Amino acid sequence: MPDERSVISVRLEDGERHGRYVGRVEGIDAEGEIAFTRLGPDLISADHTNAPAELKGTGLAATMVEHLVADARARGFKVVPICPYVRARYEKHPEWRDVFTVGPGEKPKLTAAQLRE
Repeated sequence: MPDERSVISVRLEDGERHGRYVGRVEGIDAEGEIAFTRLGPDLISADHTNAPAELKGTGLAATMVEHLVADARARGFKVVPICPYVRARYEKHPEWRDVFTVGPGEKPKLTAAQLRE
């Protein structure tokens, strides 16, 4: 298990309609992701976060959400927080309000099922 000094890297894989933030922890042969759907030119939905068991407790998932927020600010888009993990991190960081389409603790009206339609 990596310690606090482990290097975490996050990269963006951005497709026309779907994409993901992919995270890795140095020394662990696994990757986590935050998958998203592009809803418009300045709007994405954070659909789900996945981190395999070998990445649990490394801080990777939280780092990926922080990267998502920084990217949204840098590139000027808003995020619909469909993913429960992304919403939970947002509740702990109400200063991220400028990036999300709902307030901390609020559920978006858009659901993952609606995204598949």
